[in-house]
Amino acid sequence: MPFAFELILSALVLAGAVLTLIGSLGLVKLPDFYMRLHGPTKATTLGGGAILLVSVLYFSQKSGDISLHEILITLFLFITAPVGAHLMAKAALHLKTKKVKRTGDYRGE
Repeated sequence: MPFAFELILSALVLAGAVLTLIGSLGLVKLPDFYMRLHGPTKATTLGGGAILLVSVLYFSQKSGDISLHEILITLFLFITAPVGAHLMAKAALHLKTKKVKRTGDYRGE
């Protein structure tokens, strides 16, 4: 495996780990449910996507074929994460979940 390719894979793994860490910290540190949705749905999804991209590239290069498993997992992740977050936000709005003042209200109330 060429050194430059390994360097790119290492950078992507590192970026994925950092994004996942940032998303996890956001989940712990942000004050209310609506703000906490952003951490796992954006940063952690991108981090997981970066790590899955590394897996696709590594196993595709190693076997010589395109690694379809990881591509399908990545597509599933990128499709289900925003839909899940949207459904959770809609449920929280319906249940009138408590929020901090700076979260705001999309209805202008």
